[in-house]
Amino acid sequence: QVQVVESGGGLVQAGGSLRLSCAASSGIMFSIYTLDWYRQAPGKQRELVAGINSIDSTNYADSVKGRFTISKDNAKNTGYLQMNSLKPEDTAVYYCRITAVQSMGAMYDYWGQGTQVTVSS
Repeated sequence: QVQVVESGGGLVQAGGSLRLSCAASSGIMFSIYTLDWYRQAPGKQRELVAGINSIDSTNYADSVKGRFTISKDNAKNTGYLQMNSLKPEDTAVYYCRITAVQSMGAMYDYWGQGTQVTVSS
């Protein structure tokens, strides 16, 4: 079992910045294969915001391209989402999902509990 904990959310004015972190930990050996950030606004479906894979290739939703940057530190089993030029429509609960490679090459998905991001106009 891998625990995933997001942090860094909060209240910010439009145009501001936040940096979210996603820390993965476990009592067993694992490594992060892929790491994705999702968000879910009230009354809306959860959507993929950004993703990064094992060779650090990244992808972004069109709505955040040029404003958000995803990264990860493999040594720390931690991912990040730098969010700049925030807009009120970025308000949502942000979730981190990791695909962890465990023993014998088995891969499993784990989700965090989410962190609230609120952007005021």
